[in-house]
Amino acid sequence: MRPEKTDLRREAGQRTRDVLLSAALELLSQRGQEGVTLREITQKAGANVAAVSYHFGSLKALCDVAIEHALERYLDAQIREVDALTESATLSELAEAFARPMVSALAAGGQELAVMRTVARVGIDPPEGWERLTGKFEQARQQAVRVLAANVPEADEQELVFRVRCAAGMLNWLALAPIGAELATEPAEQVARMLIPVVAGAFRGAAR
Repeated sequence: MRPEKTDLRREAGQRTRDVLLSAALELLSQRGQEGVTLREITQKAGANVAAVSYHFGSLKALCDVAIEHALERYLDAQIREVDALTESATLSELAEAFARPMVSALAAGGQELAVMRTVARVGIDPPEGWERLTGKFEQARQQAVRVLAANVPEADEQELVFRVRCAAGMLNWLALAPIGAELATEPAEQVARMLIPVVAGAFRGAAR
């Protein structure tokens, strides 16, 4: 087979794989892994069942790859934002960096919001293999704790980790709750104006 034909076939295969992942991600964001069927994914992707078997092996494997892809995109974005902060950053600056991936997703909609909704669903009901990303979860958490510790020196590390987890849980809830759909109709600046003080409040905790 000539090289150019091989390249075209490879490109077509990659396009099919990508569209299957995109379809799976959108459906997972709406109903979670237990509510998605192979037929729905292939119909949405305009592909056949054999393509799923060829590229992923099974429906479960396809869903696992889509979920891991969503989690990695979210964690990489959050790590990048928080890592840019110095220890002199304020709680509002931390809240803005921590929430920016969600704010951007609500404003962008489409695939970006599907990623966030998938992350939110698996955060509530973690799938098998979740531990593969433990290192990235820990990295994101410790980056936030680093800035928090400088702002809230009276709180110990366990309490700071708890606050970070609560803030993350609140963002996950927002992606799935009706209020999240309402915010998705607003400009990014308005979403940030409303959301950042709330996340900062979760980081700040109660006055002592």
